[in-house]
Amino acid sequence: MSASPERVSPAQAILWLEAGEAVLIDVREPAEFAAEHIPYALSLPLGSLSGGFEKIKIPAGRKVIFQCLSGMRAGQACAMAGQAKNGCAVYNLEGGITGWKRAGHAVMASQDTAPARLSIFRQVQIIVGLLVLACVSIGLTGQPWGFVLAGIFGGALAFAGLSGWCGLALLLAKAPWNRVART
Repeated sequence: MSASPERVSPAQAILWLEAGEAVLIDVREPAEFAAEHIPYALSLPLGSLSGGFEKIKIPAGRKVIFQCLSGMRAGQACAMAGQAKNGCAVYNLEGGITGWKRAGHAVMASQDTAPARLSIFRQVQIIVGLLVLACVSIGLTGQPWGFVLAGIFGGALAFAGLSGWCGLALLLAKAPWNRVART
């Protein structure tokens, strides 16, 4: 098992960012970034990093801080960057944007007057939860295949949580209601 990525506190991260010593990369989905992000952050969704960290041009000597909502996806980005062996010092922002706000640092929120969108991960939880509920209900009516399907959906959700890869989330990211308008 690989070692956990080095973590950096929001207080230390802001010092590095203000001094120009670090680059902050937000690995959340574009809709999440558009709704709210740290002012210093560059948006680079985790899925786009799978093509290779080497493609990202980081100035020499800069630290790279990855950030997401709470730190899970940023940890995966750190692991990918560590495998790239490009010489950058890589850090995971402690607590993600949630920890950043808890520390009292500013975020940029969308000025969009549209109602707030549900995050893709909450959409996944709602969809899979309703599918499991429906399948268990079918199973209780005497149809054993309902329980089998509920188990498959539960296993898929556990796999997504353990691996960080969720096909349903990737599909939902392409849905029209989750697309970020480009201006």
